[in-house]
Parts: sequence; structure tokens; C-alpha cells
Amino acid sequence: MIGERNRIITIANQKGGVGKTTTAINLATALAAIGERVLIVDLDPQGNASTGLGIERRDRKLSSYDLLVGTHTILDTVQETAVPNLFIVPSTMDLLGIEMEISQESDRVFRLRRALAGAGAAAFSYILVDCPPSFNLLTMNAMAAAHSVLVPLQCEFFALEGLSQLLETVDQVRRSVNPLLDIQGIVLTMFDSRNNLAQQVVNDVRTHLGEKVYHTLIPRNVRVSEAPSYGKPAILYDLKCAGSQAYLQLASEVIQRERQRKAAA
Repeated sequence: MIGERNRIITIANQKGGVGKTTTAINLATALAAIGERVLIVDLDPQGNASTGLGIERRDRKLSSYDLLVGTHTILDTVQETAVPNLFIVPSTMDLLGIEMEISQESDRVFRLRRALAGAGAAAFSYILVDCPPSFNLLTMNAMAAAHSVLVPLQCEFFALEGLSQLLETVDQVRRSVNPLLDIQGIVLTMFDSRNNLAQQVVNDVRTHLGEKVYHTLIPRNVRVSEAPSYGKPAILYDLKCAGSQAYLQLASEVIQRERQRKAAA
């Protein structure tokens, strides 16, 4: 069973380019800034979360691949970042072959859950898992290990169509391997207030999903887009920009929802 020593939140969307990794990096940084001890597990073979936190590829001696094949633990693979209280298990291209390596194993969807139940994981109050932009064995492992899913959703025309597919996937995982999985929330990203369509998407998503949608809107922001090329979260790169301030607000909402969950338990 998934323990309650920490909160494991999978950040997922089957569609690419929705701000998933940007959300993982900056939400984690914001949580770390208010004193939470946070771990990112980078499960995307592209390794953008690792790069965006300044972890050079040559320095990724061990990675999330080693966690999933079971040769190493969290204690072995975790690395410090430049952000106090924020740590990462980086990704490497080795993950591209993981599906073929473990697809015949009976515990193939529980590899990450087992790793996060082992030594080292209890040191973190939040564990954020950054998934690839597809529903594959890596994403399945992330959802099987998590308490909840946070969904970044771009403010564009086909947003609701993609969201319905993702919610169906979460239901499938809940029925098959993780009955405790729920939706932590849906965060609307790349919002442009000058665009009438973007506002219509916001209205539609909130009409359909109500309180599941965070109040915070993450705006399109040049400074947020620039930050990864410097190996920094936007919150470190430019704290005062609109995108950084939005991610700080999102972190406050996540904390508030967690308090409400604990109070209701």
C-alpha cells in the first residue's frame, strides 16, 4: 500500500507542450521555498526536469532508470539541486528501453511504488513525479505509486478533449492498480488574457470540473520560457515575473487542498 509519510503527486498529461515539466519544476521550487522538503522524480526520457534544475547529463551517474530496474535505491540516486530543500532523481535516455526490459515482469507497474516505499523516500514531505507526454509503462508506474494526479492543461481549443482522455486513464488506473488515486487538481497553463478563446477554455473547464480546477492561472510568460536554458526554475531566474508569482500562488493552493484533505480524513 501507498504510505502516508509523504504526499506523492504525479504530474501528467498525455499531450506534450502543456507546461507539465515547467509546472513540476516551479511548483517543487515554490514548495521548497516555504520549507517543505521536496523530491522530483524525473520519469521522462527527455530529462527536461533534470536539465531545468541544472543537472548536467554527464553528472547523472544514476537515474530513475536504476530505480525502476531495482539495482539502486532513492538514497543512491537522489541528487541535490541549487534550490535549498529541493532534490531530484534525474532521468537519462536509458528510460527509453525500460518498457522492453520489464514488460514481462509481474510487478512491472509497481516498480516506482516499491522504490518510493524504500529507504530515503520518507525524508521528503512531497514527491513530485514528472511523466513523459504519453500513457505508457512509465506513466503507469507514476500513477500506481501516487496519491494523486496534478494535470497541467493548456488554454487551447482541444483542451477538454485531451482532458477527458486523461481522466478516463486515471479511472482505469484506479480500477486496476491504485484504488486510492485521485485528482489533486487541474492547473490551467499558458493563459493569454488577450485571447478570447483562452478565456472561453477557462470557463468551459471550470463549468465541467468545478472545484477540481485551481483558481490560479499560469500565464504565458517569456521569463518562464527562458529559465530552463539557464538551468534554473523561473522562481529563481526572475521571482517577480508574472509566471513565478503564479506558481507561488499555485503552491499555496496545493498546500491548502492538502490541509483540507487531512482535516476531512
